Amino acid sequence: MDLLSLRYFQAVARHQHISRAAEELRVAQPSVSRTIIRLESELGVSLFDRQGRRIRLNERGAAFLRRIERALAELDDARREMSDAAGSGPGRVAVAAETLVQLAEVLAAFRERRPGVRVRLVQAPVDAMRRHLRSAEVDFALASQPLAGPGLCSVELAREEVLLAVPPAHPLAGRERVALAELAGEEFVSTRPGHWQRALLDRLFAREGLVPRVVFEGDDAAATPELIGAGLGIGLLPAVARRTLGDRSPVAWLRLDAADCHRTLTLVWREDAYLSPAAQDFRRLAGERLMPGAS
Repeated sequence: MDLLSLRYFQAVARHQHISRAAEELRVAQPSVSRTIIRLESELGVSLFDRQGRRIRLNERGAAFLRRIERALAELDDARREMSDAAGSGPGRVAVAAETLVQLAEVLAAFRERRPGVRVRLVQAPVDAMRRHLRSAEVDFALASQPLAGPGLCSVELAREEVLLAVPPAHPLAGRERVALAELAGEEFVSTRPGHWQRALLDRLFAREGLVPRVVFEGDDAAATPELIGAGLGIGLLPAVARRTLGDRSPVAWLRLDAADCHRTLTLVWREDAYLSPAAQDFRRLAGERLMPGAS
């Protein structure tokens, strides 16, 4: 069992697809297939269930992946730590986030402080963030919904109210507040399941024994105000969107009479991860720039 075989297995497990894994690894597909078959033969178990050309990680493969990801993450951390000790370059910082707009000010300050450091950004929903952290693909995750688990550390950076946005001609547009029960028959514009806006919407409605009528869902949260303004539905948006849009806002804003109607921005990292000096600077700057009242 060599390191290359484990890297191949990790890529195939992530994609559940030989061709896409081969593209990521930049090798020929037959090479990946042979490596996986050889690894399974060496272990004496199948790691994937196969049906025609389709493969799916099975229970044994999932258990093997959890251990392999920890081992490979430790190796990657060790390599970065030795590279920093040798002074072989400015290094890199990798961050996963559901939406990247919150990082603009942090990244501007970080580049000024660490001009040579490579910054890699990954846009991902919360479940993918957990995988990225576990495999050490990223140093940090900036999550807008709970992201917890064994071996993870976090710090709350900001908490802001989430508002209801409606088209200007909507009957609710003249109101200041609305109860959640009044929205039972409304059509919503939201993000896909897994993103924080959708998770909050589903959670608030479930608390009232209701299910929201989502008529449009997508991955581009930044387009939500325009879609609502065009009359496609109503939706939940963070208060920062109201401040950012200002007089250009295409929607009318209301407060929701619902407990816990807010977004919590949290920075998360692996408890046992090696954090380079550059990564530690990024963590400090995130606290300075995103925490309310921080200097």
